[in-house]
Amino acid sequence: MKNIKKLTAEFIGTLTLVLFGCGSAVLAGAEIGQLGISFAFGLAIVAMAYGIGPISGCHVNPAVSFGAFLAGRMSAPEMLQYWAAQFIGALAGAGLLLLIASGNAGYDIAVNGLGQNGWGDGYLGEYSMTAALIFEVVMTALFLIVILGATEDGAPAAFAGLAIGLTLVAIHIVGIQVTGVSVNPARSFGPAVLVGGNAISQLWLFIVAPLIGAAIAGGLYRAGVLGAKTA
Repeated sequence: MKNIKKLTAEFIGTLTLVLFGCGSAVLAGAEIGQLGISFAFGLAIVAMAYGIGPISGCHVNPAVSFGAFLAGRMSAPEMLQYWAAQFIGALAGAGLLLLIASGNAGYDIAVNGLGQNGWGDGYLGEYSMTAALIFEVVMTALFLIVILGATEDGAPAAFAGLAIGLTLVAIHIVGIQVTGVSVNPARSFGPAVLVGGNAISQLWLFIVAPLIGAAIAGGLYRAGVLGAKTA
């Protein structure tokens, strides 16, 4: 029963992140701009950190679960179960967003999309694949360093959700024009599956790069380079 609660929490949390974050871009992007979208993603994490954090830890991101696994904070079977809940939750969130957006006669998924990630010609700032790869690896690593540090024993737990959410806001402010910001394979997966086309063909980067970034951060904690543990 405890495991079911954790997986349900991860499903709901990832659904919420996609619905709020991607929804802000699709439903209100013209009104709130890049800064508003950035805060929508970050505030979704803050809300879920306090809402489901006590149940599952509020990973809502396969990269976070991977980093926690490498840091020795969860087992491989538990990580894989979290991944399943997160990917399914992201797809459900994107599906709900599509249903809502389709209620507007002017909405066209081929034109307006679902807040999917990408790079290159025709995508936001039209950055190169190399720039996208570097951005996603580095930002995910930094994001995981904040998460692992803020949730470590001895850290002020009451402020962890706020620190993590504001970090995600900052990452979006810096990087929306580069990739739309993933740092989360599930967040990229949900919209890409429904949009198709370039979103699917470019999805690999938003799975591989965040996992590399998570591996860097998790490895640093596992080795004792960061955190309370000493090598």
